[in-house]
Amino acid sequence: MADSNRLSAASGGSWQAVFSEGVRLHKEGRLREAAECYRRVRGLAPACREAWHFGGMIALLNHQPTEAAALFREALRLSPRAGESALCLGVACLAMGDLPAAEAALRHAVSVAPTNAMAWDNLASVLRQQGRVDEAVAAHERAVKLQPANAAAWYSYGTTLLGIERVDEAGACFERALKVDPDHLDAKTGLATLCHRRHQVERAVQLFGEVLARDPSKHSARSYRLFAMNCLPSVSREQLYAEHMAFGRAMGAAPARDFACSRDPGRRLRVAFLSPDLRDHSVAYFLEPLLRCLDREAFEVVLYHDHYLSDAMSAHLRGLSSLWRNFGGQLNAVVETTIRGDAPDILVDLAGHTGLNRLEVFAHRVAPVQVTYLGYPNTTGLAAMDYRFVDAITDPPGEADRLATERLVRFSPTAWSYSAPPDAPAVSPSPGADGAGVVFGSFNNFTKVNDDLLALWGRVLAAVPDSRLFLKARALDEPQLRTWVVDRLRRAGIEPDRVDLRGFVGGKASHLDVYSKVDIALDTSPYNGTTTTCEALWMGVPVVSLAGDRHAARVGASLLTALGRPEWIARTADDYVAIAARLAGGRSALATERHGLRELMRSSLLCDHATQAARVGAALRDCWRQWCASKG
Repeated sequence: MADSNRLSAASGGSWQAVFSEGVRLHKEGRLREAAECYRRVRGLAPACREAWHFGGMIALLNHQPTEAAALFREALRLSPRAGESALCLGVACLAMGDLPAAEAALRHAVSVAPTNAMAWDNLASVLRQQGRVDEAVAAHERAVKLQPANAAAWYSYGTTLLGIERVDEAGACFERALKVDPDHLDAKTGLATLCHRRHQVERAVQLFGEVLARDPSKHSARSYRLFAMNCLPSVSREQLYAEHMAFGRAMGAAPARDFACSRDPGRRLRVAFLSPDLRDHSVAYFLEPLLRCLDREAFEVVLYHDHYLSDAMSAHLRGLSSLWRNFGGQLNAVVETTIRGDAPDILVDLAGHTGLNRLEVFAHRVAPVQVTYLGYPNTTGLAAMDYRFVDAITDPPGEADRLATERLVRFSPTAWSYSAPPDAPAVSPSPGADGAGVVFGSFNNFTKVNDDLLALWGRVLAAVPDSRLFLKARALDEPQLRTWVVDRLRRAGIEPDRVDLRGFVGGKASHLDVYSKVDIALDTSPYNGTTTTCEALWMGVPVVSLAGDRHAARVGASLLTALGRPEWIARTADDYVAIAARLAGGRSALATERHGLRELMRSSLLCDHATQAARVGAALRDCWRQWCASKG
């Protein structure tokens, strides 16, 4: 308390007792009372840096980063070499989403206190969120070298490495964090996320469960666990619903809110879409044609991007909006305040329980009407989420309604609108056209591939002599995972010499060109493909899909019905094998399909962007009218 001692004579000591009382209350966790003491000290002795700094710390704890930043700035003005104030200012600016200000503050912190590991760690987070990952890794290295017994620093480093697909190193960081502190639940959550990314779904679900057993308030772990559980064939739809309901209960009842917006059912509506995937991502490719064709006389479009990565697709989507914000890294409380200030009439969630989501914000009801759509194949479980946009195939009336907390809106015969990449290559001849064996293939995320499915694919290969299986997935770039996949194939009765494995292929056109190696695509189950199915069809490759008893297992059925090929939808495992074998046996028909599929798809509802956008608009309008009627 050097500054305090320096000021005691000038202030006659009158403020010191108040300051000491504030410190005592602060230590006891009585933050409101402590903050009042610090406020009084700032009035009595405005040159007391600690009163500004400690007041800022309490504002941070209360999720008030804007107020905190103002207090830390004054503390720094009073004492420019106060590294801890510079550090805390950086943290506050980071929470606000002001990355340039956060970086400036943290660089100042490491310049005046170069051995402060926390400053380096937070600087790494800021650099990561600006997409400067090489610099972020270097800052993480400084942090863990300065403080190798800091579990939080190892966890943060692992998170950055996981984001750039350096999964083995990320795992080592999470393990190191847990070695330092076996009770570090964020590190265990990171390890669970890593297992999911490495397609070890059962292990991921187990680890997330262990986190929740220790701390049920870890909502992000609960949410990610739900996402992973959709991939497990052993989990019934009723169990999944119960787990989503548990998430909803943890979030609490939907609060009653009064909104100042006009209740005119026919006026122009401000519709905001919130997603971490407004970039080169599947969600963006399905969303773009709808936004492009949505009636701007009826709707104003606001886009909330929630990821540190922005790219050409982000720039394109931004051009389709009247307001664009990036919430990447911001606290939920800051995001909530911003959205309330923007006052959307309808807020659309495009993430559900996928890895980065803002369901905790939706749980507080930040818009009169809240909708979830596109990004997640199940209910959110939230009482405050009013509607979920689906179709009658993915979610049959009656049976699906009882498994959703939202009201299901079947706005179109199919819930998707596909826009092919403009640089998609031409359809190639069938690889089996020269008399070679038929090649079945799957380019799906390997997380969706389970042992039951591999056994089913083994039955398909057995039913079609001389056929081969072509698997393409990012996981197959990693030698350890590649070996693990080969072992799983062998256990499923599939000899590795009948399988071709391909890893990541960069560039959308190059990725699509790999379909030249495949005659027939095999969909995953119980979590169907969506983008992969559309891409296969666009490249002239028929898709065999097994329809199940839940949304995730019926997406393929919806897409194939919209295409006009319901005969490729299997109702049982035996059907799946029979359809695949029948397609493989008709070489001439297969060649005809390959030649005509792109045009068939182009003329289908999947590519009728104007019609699909009009139906989305009509559904949004109907949701708004119902809110107006209920509040009138």
